[in-house]
Amino acid sequence: MEDGDGAGRWDGLCSRDASLREVALDGVRQLVLSLTEKAGPTNGKPPPPAPGSGLSFGFGLGSGSAATLGPAGGLNHYLVRLLLLSRRCPFSDVRDKCGAILQAVQEMGVRIPRPLGQGPSEFIPEKEILQLGREDAETRVLFIEAFATLGRLDNITLLMGFHPRYLDSFLKTQHYLMQVDGPLPYHYRHYIAIMAAARHQCSYLVNLHVNDFLQVRGDPKWLAGLESAPRKLQTLSEVNKILAHRPWLITKDHIEKLLKAEEHGWSLAELVHVVVLLTHYHSLASFIYGCGINPEIHCDGGHTFRLPSVGNCYVCDFTNGNNAVDDLLNGQEGSEQGTETTCEVEALMEKMKQLQECRDEEEASQEEMATRFEREKAESLYVVPTEDEESVDTREVSRHFEDPSYGYKEFPRQGKQNVPTFRAQDYTWEDHGYSLVNRLYPDVGQLLDEKFQIVYNLTYNTMAMHKDVDTSMLRRAIWNYIHCMFGIRYDDYDYGEINQLLDRNFKAYIKTVVCSPVKTTKRMYDSFWRQFKHSEKIHVNLLLMEARMQAELLYALTAITRYLT
Repeated sequence: MEDGDGAGRWDGLCSRDASLREVALDGVRQLVLSLTEKAGPTNGKPPPPAPGSGLSFGFGLGSGSAATLGPAGGLNHYLVRLLLLSRRCPFSDVRDKCGAILQAVQEMGVRIPRPLGQGPSEFIPEKEILQLGREDAETRVLFIEAFATLGRLDNITLLMGFHPRYLDSFLKTQHYLMQVDGPLPYHYRHYIAIMAAARHQCSYLVNLHVNDFLQVRGDPKWLAGLESAPRKLQTLSEVNKILAHRPWLITKDHIEKLLKAEEHGWSLAELVHVVVLLTHYHSLASFIYGCGINPEIHCDGGHTFRLPSVGNCYVCDFTNGNNAVDDLLNGQEGSEQGTETTCEVEALMEKMKQLQECRDEEEASQEEMATRFEREKAESLYVVPTEDEESVDTREVSRHFEDPSYGYKEFPRQGKQNVPTFRAQDYTWEDHGYSLVNRLYPDVGQLLDEKFQIVYNLTYNTMAMHKDVDTSMLRRAIWNYIHCMFGIRYDDYDYGEINQLLDRNFKAYIKTVVCSPVKTTKRMYDSFWRQFKHSEKIHVNLLLMEARMQAELLYALTAITRYLT
């Protein structure tokens, strides 16, 4: 069961059986302490990095090898695993004992790693995110399932844990796409995820799937850059960039080119799997940036072996646990903003009430509805994110995609280019896209449909401090605004409601997260819905992610349908 470096011991930590975990923990402790004795004290010097560890120290618990990493590298590799497990494991026995092993290693004179960043999100104080051991029974079951399946409990899962019904659907869908038998081989799936994430410079996802790719025995040479990957994967570059940035430009010619590329061609079933993966990871990158998700502890940027400076110690003392600095600042600003933000919520609720009354009294003509759509689409051109963010270093991920200058451009205004408005009634997900996906990639259409339905209808009937509120009008405005930016129009929707319900700050945030996610900042996150809970803002990001994914899918599946007919 166990190989030379004790992978079986680590895998045992994922077991739902406490007695098996106890045996595994004893084995891990013996392994790590033995390596610590061989390594000897570091005498205050940070240990050398493991060879080839530029991106991360491993993804699944059974990955990596002390034999291949060498004594020092192998020990570092395991110490980072222990740090991850001491902070991100749903089993309290594993968290506690991994922390105790790290403490024992430190007492032997070997420097141990420490996490960088404060919790799963840069935008949300750690104390306001679900604490492991304090989650409700439903969420705990989902956390255990994710940990047992993936060997980790990642920051995405922790934030989605605010909405367990959605998280359940998301985990099932992602598991099916990545780990269940399907048209694509497993290493191709992870490489395509890397390509999709890299288009948005999402190093978080790139790092995770580089590790997954290696774990399913993908060829490390492919990671040198897209040009090192098989020609068949390289042919996806054009469709990847179009779907990521301007999906309305995809045509049946792009589909035909991929299907008829001789020895590098894709089957229809493979292509549907590809399209679902690309749209899934493009939209997931939006969620990651929209929620300010920090690097995973075991990945590059998530931990360090260096001792904190005096200044950093001071900050950590304040912010780790009780967030005294945030509390102090919030105390200074709270008296100024409290009344204003409370009025903001009540004003929004009043607008919703007035719009409902107007709906009941009169209905706009189809001509007026079309005019309001064009007006909203035109106005979205002038909603732009600020450009004062720090530039993002894309050197690590840019090798995984081509044409880095290709980015988002607004859907053309009426009459400007030969790109017609996509009338949702002509090709709907429910009547057309769902059946096409399910026919070529069985069960995935059903999983996606459930996920779309859950997030669209998800409500707790609350808005900030108010209860018993019908939020359906607001949720529909957010969803339809995203589709409007992508040129998708619903004939039965009054687009005048969007301007009433979504203020300029909120629109700027939505457009940035959906269209240029790498530009999202904490200031933008803080500037909209200031009185709302973080769980409500995460709900918004789930809507943005799924609306974006459905918009990309509609364009891609329409192109496939046109090729077939």
